[in-house]
Amino acid sequence: MMNPVTSASALSGLRPQGCTNLKLRQLMRRVTQHYDAEVGKSGLKGTQYSLLSYVLKLGPIRPGDLAREMMVDASTLTRNLKPMVAAGWLALAPGGDGRSRLVSITDAGRQKRAEAQRRWRVAQEGLNQLLGSDRVLALHALMDEALERLSPVPGVHDE
Repeated sequence: MMNPVTSASALSGLRPQGCTNLKLRQLMRRVTQHYDAEVGKSGLKGTQYSLLSYVLKLGPIRPGDLAREMMVDASTLTRNLKPMVAAGWLALAPGGDGRSRLVSITDAGRQKRAEAQRRWRVAQEGLNQLLGSDRVLALHALMDEALERLSPVPGVHDE
């Protein structure tokens, strides 16, 4: 297996084969399974842990702004908010005007997030051990660069 740090120069004369989208989706499923197995011990899915973390950091926040920060569409956010509000981990309150709402984290949500964060740390350390810290660092750098290069063009909105 090639070292991810030196593999770019070794592969410079080759053309990519296969579907990048498929490979990324397969990797994402495996990584998600890894995190969900550990974070799930707290009673949360990985997506719920992320949602609590975003609201803790940014809230109170309007749902539309939260969706943009999380890079999800509004309908996905609404679907993910419902069980979190029902569980008492998040709250929806009226916003600055009569038409807006604000999402905030409750005390129970803070406690649930802290519990899940401990499990997330175990998952992260496990992934670091499985892949090796050098690979994880290289993967993070590659993903950050790819995200920057694939950023949407200003003024063009995704459907």
